[in-house]
Amino acid sequence: MFEPFSRTDQRRWGEVYLRGLLLDGRRKSVEPMAARLGEDGNRQALANFTTTSPWDAAHVRARLAWRMQQVIKPTALIVDDTGFLKDGDASACVARQYTGTAGKVTNCLAGVSLHLASDAASASVDWRLFLPESWDPASPKADPAKAARRTKCGIPEEVGHVEKWQLALDMIDETRSWGIEVPLVVADGGYGDAAAFRLGLEERALDYVVGISTTTTAQPEEARPCIPPYGGRGPRPQPVLPRAGPGREEAGHRGWQAGGEAGAVAGRLPPGQRPQRFEADVLAVRGPADQARRTRDPQESRRTRTTCALAAGRMARHRVRTRAVLAVQPARRHSAGHSLRTAKLRWRIENDYREMKQVLGLAHFEGRTWRGWDHHVTLVSVAHAFCTPQRITRSPKETAPA
Repeated sequence: MFEPFSRTDQRRWGEVYLRGLLLDGRRKSVEPMAARLGEDGNRQALANFTTTSPWDAAHVRARLAWRMQQVIKPTALIVDDTGFLKDGDASACVARQYTGTAGKVTNCLAGVSLHLASDAASASVDWRLFLPESWDPASPKADPAKAARRTKCGIPEEVGHVEKWQLALDMIDETRSWGIEVPLVVADGGYGDAAAFRLGLEERALDYVVGISTTTTAQPEEARPCIPPYGGRGPRPQPVLPRAGPGREEAGHRGWQAGGEAGAVAGRLPPGQRPQRFEADVLAVRGPADQARRTRDPQESRRTRTTCALAAGRMARHRVRTRAVLAVQPARRHSAGHSLRTAKLRWRIENDYREMKQVLGLAHFEGRTWRGWDHHVTLVSVAHAFCTPQRITRSPKETAPA
């Protein structure tokens, strides 16, 4: 992983930092790790390696992706984000924002991550730190105090506020530039509700399965835009589409069918717990309605409105719909149950976040710089990737705690 480092001292302290992350201990910030590392416990050297040393994390992530692609043999590339709770306001990009980590709006950082995943394992191979509008001097919502801290936090001048879905597309492009094949993109409703994200995946010719909210609208597969006559004066009229109804009202008209076992993809169930059966239904729709409204050219409107599978699922013997996903898989016309099971693969990432935060110290970084956070999450990903083959090759009895 550290072969791209140009200096031997960088390789040495990179290995020491990884050992500090892997050793037992409740806190994985620099000072507690230094105390556990014995002769290698140079706190100042470890702090300099993460916060000021000019090594490029992208080179390490590229080698990590190459290695884990061979180990995991991914069937999907999953995009998600997680929060890093903070008490003060000195860290780079900290702001009051919503995070699923706390389930509310609170003071935190937000990081977007990209994972290679299969039914057996997953690994994070790329990261982006989300910069809120309050930290962007060019934004009308800029906070002068936070904008003034950019230099002290080491935030590059060219970095501005970018939506999370755009960060996800940037990471997908970067991963493909490393030579990593992207078989399928999976994301939750936070990304699936963004029409620009779905359109970006379609422009890259990528299949996807993304969650959507129950208020997302879509047109039936047979819907076609009606072009009003042009009188020759003024702007050309926009194509008029039939009124789009919520997908929740459309899905289900064909009747529910057996879809599979809930939790079968997310991982092993707790001892004694039996898997629950779920039912699924699917409806063919032509692209998201909000995406089509932005397109003035009728030909372009037809091109961008890709036929999708709108799948909805519910637990057997219940009438409450539990989730809905949009699936674009033109090469493989799978059933609704397959699309929903593919969407459940995203829950492997929740396991990754829990392991990296509770065991490997993902959220224990106490530095305040942009580069330091980038270095720390990269090294935690390497430590997590080291543990993944151990878990795959060993039996559950060998990896169970004493």
